[in-house]
This record gives sequence, C-alpha cells and structure tokens, in this order.
Amino acid sequence: MIISIIGSGGREHAISKKISESPQVSKIYCIPGNAGTNEIAENIEIDVDNFDEIKNFLIKSKVDLVVVGPEKPLVNGIVDFLEKEKIKVFGPKKIPSKLEGSKIFTKKICKKYNIPTANFGIFENIEDTFKFLKSSNFPIVVKADGLASGKGVYICENSNAANEAVKEIFDGKFGEAKNVLIEEFLKGDEMSFFVICDGKNFQNFQTAQDHKRVYEGDKGKNTGGMGAYSPSGLINYDLEKKIIDKIIRPTLKAIEDLGENYKGFLYAGLMIKDNEPYLIEYNVRMGDPECQTILPLLKTDFLEILNSCCDERLDKLKIEWKNQKSLCVVVCSKGYPEKFQNNIKIDNLKKLNLDKNDFIFHAGTKKNNGEIFSNGGRVLNFVSISSNYKESRDKVLKLINNLNWSNSFFRKDIGFKVIDK
Repeated sequence: MIISIIGSGGREHAISKKISESPQVSKIYCIPGNAGTNEIAENIEIDVDNFDEIKNFLIKSKVDLVVVGPEKPLVNGIVDFLEKEKIKVFGPKKIPSKLEGSKIFTKKICKKYNIPTANFGIFENIEDTFKFLKSSNFPIVVKADGLASGKGVYICENSNAANEAVKEIFDGKFGEAKNVLIEEFLKGDEMSFFVICDGKNFQNFQTAQDHKRVYEGDKGKNTGGMGAYSPSGLINYDLEKKIIDKIIRPTLKAIEDLGENYKGFLYAGLMIKDNEPYLIEYNVRMGDPECQTILPLLKTDFLEILNSCCDERLDKLKIEWKNQKSLCVVVCSKGYPEKFQNNIKIDNLKKLNLDKNDFIFHAGTKKNNGEIFSNGGRVLNFVSISSNYKESRDKVLKLINNLNWSNSFFRKDIGFKVIDK
C-alpha cells in the first residue's frame, strides 16, 4: 500500500515509523514531514491548509490511505473534502472534530448528556467576564474556545491573572474570540485516555500522563507537552469502566445524535479525583508527545488497525500491547514556549547508540545539505521502553546528555509522580 501522512511533528514521525513496520507498506509520503520522517518516507512540501494541492498530489501518486496527524486540518474539514474525492482517509470529519475545535461545543454536550466535567460559564464579552470573575473563587481556569496548540488554557490564582488571561483571549492571542470559557478548578491527577473508533465500534488505545508545564515540578507556562509516560499510573479496571460508561459512550452517542459518526482517535483529557473521572477536554487525534510514548508499546500491525477503522471492522481485530513502561522526554529550543531561535545545527545525532527499545522522534527539525537543524520550539522526542519508568527515564536522560546540544533545554523530572514518590 502507498500511505500518506499529513503533518510535520513528532507525532507524525512516530506514526510513520510504526506504519513502516507493516509488511503491507510499499511507500510512505509525509506532507510536509521533517528531518526524521525523511529517513523512512518521502517528504512532500505542501501546505497542510492547501486541500486542493494535497488532493491533486494524492490522486497523482495513487495513495491508498491518508492518515491525518494534526488537529487543524481535521477541524477545517480535510476528511470531508478527501472523502468526496473518494480518497480513503483516517480521521474524524468536520462536525465531530468540533469536540476539539470548540471547547464550548464540548461543554454543551457534557451538560446535555450528563458527562462529568467542571462547572463552567460561557461569556461573550470582556465586561461580563470581568463582572463574573469579581465574585469567583480562585484558582479558576480561563480557556480560549478554539484551537490554541495546547496553550489557550490559563490556571489563574487570583483576579488579576484571570483578568489578564481574558484580555489576551479577547485581544486575539489565539485568533478571533467571540467567547471565553470560565471553569472551576478541579483538583486531582490528570490522565490522557485514548480510544480508536471506526464509526460503529471502538477499542481502548492505551493511557498516558502528559507534562504540560514548561518547568520541573509542573511549574511555569503551559506548552504543547514537555514529556509523557505510558501507561498512566492511575488506570485500573473500575476507573476504566467509569471513563467508558460515563464519558466515552455518551460522547459517541452525542455525535450519533447529530447525524454523524466518529472515525479516528478520540483523546480524553481527564482529571481523576478519588477514582472518579472528569472530562477536562477532548482532542480528536493522538496527543503529542503521548503518541510518541504509546506507539512503541503497540504489538499489533498499526496499518491493519487503521485500515480496519476505515472499513468499519475494528470489532474483528484484537489490539495487543507490550507489557512494558514507556517514557518520553521532549528536547526544546531555548526560550520555548516564548521566543526562540530556529536554524540551529544539531550535531551528534548520528553518534548516539540506540538499542531496539530506544527511539528518537523528530518534531521541529529540517535537513539541509545532509545536516540536521532546529525548526521549532519542540525539536526532538527521546523515548525508551523498559520494565519500569525509572529505567526508561535514566536511559532517555543519558541519551539526551550524550546529544549535548547547546541550544536545548528539557525537563529531567518527567514521570516524577510515579518514579520519585
């Protein structure tokens, strides 16, 4: 089969790598890809927002299956667009993708279908929001409604911080803002819970714990993700059943009631308190860096899973996993998530000794004259799988230290809640 993967991050490199292991694959194209995907696929320089150009390339190249990695083209309707052209594509359509594209859309579904979540209010202008905040208890959570690359969420300890967050959102920091979402602050432990759906059936697709804050000890600003481990240390049989019965099934029923079906990954960001799950938000694709953390644990042919979803026969497939622990640390450009420099050469990558349980997934990289350069805030993902989280973290940190890239920083405490407690 000829496969095309849309996207350019660490998630897309991990997807490419896993798909490349399938004996069914004859060729992989990445649109636009990065320096890492370039090693296992052919990168095609097309803007992911240019649906017509993508379609023309897919038809010309006789691509058998398209896998959409990032959220933006999904929210903008690329699946609907390609399906009209009779192109086989894995990912949810435009209306189901509103689960990520609009936090308010998701909150309204939660209210209607009694899905456990934080209490919330929706405000259309800055004055009404300020008025509400005056009588609020803190900490409180302020959220931009639309896509914000994981950065449109503010946990505010006082009214000054909340007012500043509201100003930034209404001033257009994350694009035009018609509404702002204010939520109560839920105390507990976060967990990422993944399912994969074929429109009729779904199966669990592992759990993970992401680390969003930029600094160690979960301090500082939110980022796209500084590292993750899988499976989550919180998951157990009772909790899994509650997540499926109280959150996943009602959500899929809500999509069905809209006259749609859900095909693709569904990623529930949860808060767990006293073994009870609360929905924080949905993503309509694999997380990044959770994807890089989870896929090395997968034993089943990944391409077979994706094909079974597209063909609505997921219930005929058994998904199997390695009984190991996986941990990922993200190496970032100095200054991220604020200002940082691109085009900084990364030496020593080829000198690193990886065994079969070690992986380096490129995110913000590009290749120039055979050399690798940085091309983003989150640059490389180092992953190791082993029998325990500490061993995985030790191996990853040793590899990063051997890389010795002077323009980088990273969190050394990924997994601290399960390793250092």
